[in-house]
Amino acid sequence: MATSIPKVSIGLPVYNGEKYLRTALDSILQQDYTDFELIISDNASTDATQNICQEYADKDRRIRYYRNGNNIGASGNYNQLVTLARGEYFKWAAHDDVHLPGFLRCCIEAIAQAPARVVLVAPKTETIDEHGKIINIPLESLDTRRPRPYQRVKDILRSVSWATAQFGLFRTDTLKKTRLIQSFFAADHVLLLEVALLGEIWELPETLFQRRVHSGISTTANKNWRELQVWFNPSQKGLKNYLPPPLRLGLEFSRAIARSQLPLRERVICHLGIFMVWLPRECQTLITIYRNKLAFRTRVRKFFSGLPRESL
Repeated sequence: MATSIPKVSIGLPVYNGEKYLRTALDSILQQDYTDFELIISDNASTDATQNICQEYADKDRRIRYYRNGNNIGASGNYNQLVTLARGEYFKWAAHDDVHLPGFLRCCIEAIAQAPARVVLVAPKTETIDEHGKIINIPLESLDTRRPRPYQRVKDILRSVSWATAQFGLFRTDTLKKTRLIQSFFAADHVLLLEVALLGEIWELPETLFQRRVHSGISTTANKNWRELQVWFNPSQKGLKNYLPPPLRLGLEFSRAIARSQLPLRERVICHLGIFMVWLPRECQTLITIYRNKLAFRTRVRKFFSGLPRESL
């Protein structure tokens, strides 16, 4: 007997996620919207992840569990899930985040009723710590309901920081027109820009998603951006010709615009957004980082200059 195709495909990439995995899985499987498949791609975990996944797959027929023979990197693992998806809509789900009750229902109702030009919907997000306690980290609001691609591109370049909309609900056919998650720092920013080139992104007013911040997240667990490159793709280990993250990100924004099917005039205006919106923002960020470092060094010097010489 043929298995019916679910409306939504949820892709959960995981590597050594035993600490938070059960909480993440429960928050998905307990949603009141049930017409979905949950595809888990285990990136050759060495902890109890495999046992947990198999346990849940044995209990719930909506789960399709895959285990990679070797670690193919975060990018490969994320993107593999899209190729396995069968649903009209797709969403990624991290192994350490939490979907609050009503997440799927609200997202599917919004995108199903929206015009076809709306290609991604995502609810508001709050951050939690390793114990599930809400923490006050400001997140961007991303809502690009403007008609022209260059306007939506400016919204992305101006606003995206945490890129939490990446965990919203996509139209699967639109998502497959992008390059998905590439192997460089802030690849999710570029993904959202590519999506904005293709259509509108709507933010729902309800807070239905919790992004967990802890010591094991990629930007904390990896000591520098070179290690982060290898986390994205292990085959990059040992390569010396990396571009620094800001240069690479600007280049990838430009590539995303260049490969789009937009008219030349629209692409030119989109490119101008990189120089008029993103570059000043990036420069201001670097200036702020430099000032903070300088202020810290000044405080240290003042502290030591005030100590008696014999204590030094």
